[in-house]
Amino acid sequence: MKLTWFGGTTIRIHIGGAILVVDAAAAPAGIDAAELVSGADREIADFGTGLPDVDTARWKLRKPVRLLDETEHLPEVEAWSAGAGALLIEAVGEPPLLLVTGDMPALGRWAEGAVVVLFGDGVRLSALGEAVLEATPPRLLALAGDEAAIDAAIPVLREGLDGTGLVALHARLALEI
Repeated sequence: MKLTWFGGTTIRIHIGGAILVVDAAAAPAGIDAAELVSGADREIADFGTGLPDVDTARWKLRKPVRLLDETEHLPEVEAWSAGAGALLIEAVGEPPLLLVTGDMPALGRWAEGAVVVLFGDGVRLSALGEAVLEATPPRLLALAGDEAAIDAAIPVLREGLDGTGLVALHARLALEI
């Protein structure tokens, strides 16, 4: 999995052999939206509000394909709306990816192995981070905000990590997970 955050809620995701772009139209000034979506397999607008809904408290990962059942094509990457301002993406063989800018949805056991990306200012990142760490600590927590937001959130979240990895996304730099 590779994440490239461009600012705001615009992110390009390489997952499960596919490229997804979230909120290309909301890309910050200086980012060409047409270039951003070039080569993408799927575009997700409006932070996934038009996607099918998923109950994240009951959702379960798809099972990997058995060697006997393998085909020439990888299983499709799936994406769902996980509530207002939350987006769940799954690719078989990859950790689930939860993107959150709104309210933190209720999480199931699957979240223990997930990558969770939070978007916002320092107060928002801190509140969302504390919520996810208290509910079901994920494998990795990634913060997408400006430098001041990151500086504000890290001290708040540091004590509650308890084995969860914490990274800060920097605009226009890719993070390979």
